[in-house]
Amino acid sequence: MPEGHTLHRVACDHTKLFAGQRLAVSSPQGRFADGASWLTGRRLDRVEAVGKHIFYHWTPKQRRSPTGDPPKARGDILHLHLGLYGKFRLHHRKGADPWPEPRGAVRLRVVGDAAAFDLNGPNRCELLDAAGYQRAVERLGPDTLRDDADPDLAWRRIQRSKTSIGALLMNQEVIAGVGNIYRCETLHLLGIHPNRPGNQIKPEEFDALWDKLIELMRIGVKHNRIIIADPAEIGKPRSRMTRDERLRIYKKPTCPDCGGGIDAWTMAGRKVFACSNCQE
Repeated sequence: MPEGHTLHRVACDHTKLFAGQRLAVSSPQGRFADGASWLTGRRLDRVEAVGKHIFYHWTPKQRRSPTGDPPKARGDILHLHLGLYGKFRLHHRKGADPWPEPRGAVRLRVVGDAAAFDLNGPNRCELLDAAGYQRAVERLGPDTLRDDADPDLAWRRIQRSKTSIGALLMNQEVIAGVGNIYRCETLHLLGIHPNRPGNQIKPEEFDALWDKLIELMRIGVKHNRIIIADPAEIGKPRSRMTRDERLRIYKKPTCPDCGGGIDAWTMAGRKVFACSNCQE
């Protein structure tokens, strides 16, 4: 499942490519045909990401009732969650060439003036009204990549929990957007073992954790990939690092700091990696 930096990068790119335009929306697969019909031809105002969720805000519209009753409000916010299998495919128009034929089961196709995107296999693809949007956002913890994030909310949830910090970081109601790689790598950088209970995390450790997640995930947005390693350690800029060089302990056999073996076990449904020598 993509981690939060991926969705923030998509939101940024799609804002630049599609916001302010009247877009053609369709559902080649057919499973989102009604929603696509409601959105097509309308102007997209903005795109935002919250954790691993992305929201497309269209200019509000009301459906007129053929019976003469008051018009029925419909959702004007498209909510997408990729889940394990969701994938965006971006297209750029070359001259007058037609858009490519849909590949696979395309749930959603959005076409703008000079770009288009297809969405395959999302976990969620639905329309929300303002109240539904608010409920969806309120279920999530603070997102380190958002200016409105409240770290105190995450701290309170961690401070009062006996659950391991490794499991808490995978709980999107604690901190939204963090996935398995950021969990493993950030805890290793800070010397915190994933098994340590949340209520044993010190305030200064939480502050360091929050700040490190902001730093690393912003790097992820900029480069559109997770990069943990320090360029000074690798001897090359982040843009030139290979996939193996970008990470420090995730799926690695030995610790880059002490040379000891990396432990691996399942926590919160995913395999976590840690160094028992360097992390307490």
